[in-house]
Amino acid sequence: MKLSKNLAELVEAGVIDQGTAERISAYYAAKTTTPQSKLVIVFGILGALLVSLGIILILAHNWDDLTRTTKTVIAFIPLLIGQGICGYSLWKRSDSTAWREASAVFLVFAIGACISLISQIYNIPGTITSFLFTWLILALPIVYVMNSSSASILYIIGITYYACDLGYWGSYQVESYIYWGLLLLILPHYYYLYTKRSESNFFTFHNWFIPLSIIITLGTLARDAGEFMFVSYMSLFGLLYLIGGTRVLADLKIRNNGYLVLGSLGTVVLLLVLGFDWFWSDMRDVDRTENLYNTPEFIIAIVLTVAALALLIYQKLKQTPFMLRPAEWVFLVFFGLFILGMNSPFVVIWINILTLIVAVLTIREGAVRNNLGILNYGLLIITGLIICRFFDVNIGFVMKGLLFVLVGLGFFFANLWMIRKKKKVLTPS
Repeated sequence: MKLSKNLAELVEAGVIDQGTAERISAYYAAKTTTPQSKLVIVFGILGALLVSLGIILILAHNWDDLTRTTKTVIAFIPLLIGQGICGYSLWKRSDSTAWREASAVFLVFAIGACISLISQIYNIPGTITSFLFTWLILALPIVYVMNSSSASILYIIGITYYACDLGYWGSYQVESYIYWGLLLLILPHYYYLYTKRSESNFFTFHNWFIPLSIIITLGTLARDAGEFMFVSYMSLFGLLYLIGGTRVLADLKIRNNGYLVLGSLGTVVLLLVLGFDWFWSDMRDVDRTENLYNTPEFIIAIVLTVAALALLIYQKLKQTPFMLRPAEWVFLVFFGLFILGMNSPFVVIWINILTLIVAVLTIREGAVRNNLGILNYGLLIITGLIICRFFDVNIGFVMKGLLFVLVGLGFFFANLWMIRKKKKVLTPS
């Protein structure tokens, strides 16, 4: 039965008055986003992308036959069209998400096309890094003028590529500190989504793109003491996991919470990688004359660790009942193990023990919460640990085979036990 019929029935029965019924109807009309409207938004954005690419291809095919004046005029036409469409969207279609997003995407690409064409026409020298920086700065206002989340995502992708080109791929590598300032400029829009549109798909996309961008870019800060970046990444993963546990994000489905997923997976993957002895042996063999504790990498590691610790303390002081999940405290233990590993060969054993503890506690959490996903995730961590030791430990193939058999049986019986437990809970006595 439709909402309107239900409200009419409640009004006739005297449960609510007509004014209350109208307010309820208006509330759900404003809140509900139909699948059709979502498709309109998606196809509108895709249409803007295809039109932009099509114009570029058409111009590229006939470009050499045009005069310089004609080329200059053509270079500005997409930009003017994009501005006109955006103006129309704000004036006549301000309530249409599809119009705002599609016009904003078109204008973002029009800006990039105009810059590149003018540079080519007048032989203005430059690099891909300078081009990206100019493009991003000019495209940023579109995010706020058009209130466009699609333009925001394109901006995040752009600054990530900019930082990688600056810190990883450039002919000369420099620290990509500018990236962090550019990232701060987009956070007001993300905060708007956080407070006003936390149930939208655009908020979910930002929950994945922002942490992914930070994870990809953090390594560009490594220069003199790159080994400390492992501490930085472990603390970053802990910080992301804790952010994923904040009030608004914690209520999201796991697939919509990129902070939680990336924080947990990053922590486990890093533990598995550092469970091999080669990293620690190479680190101890490096002959360093400078003081490691005065390097930028060490400062970054300290800042991220302190930030994660502060958020952990803040959350636990407000949490009732108190509960500590594995990915929330691993970064603290790892910081001490890393310092120990700079001088002791036994750190590998402790890293593998820490990984096993994380797996066991994850399995226990899944059992307590009756969650098959968390339970199997803990079993997968154990499987990953065994696979890593399969190539690292000199034991017979029979013993390795038995270990895999035991883990497989563990998967089977753990899931069987959990399913039976759920059936008992659901079956009335």
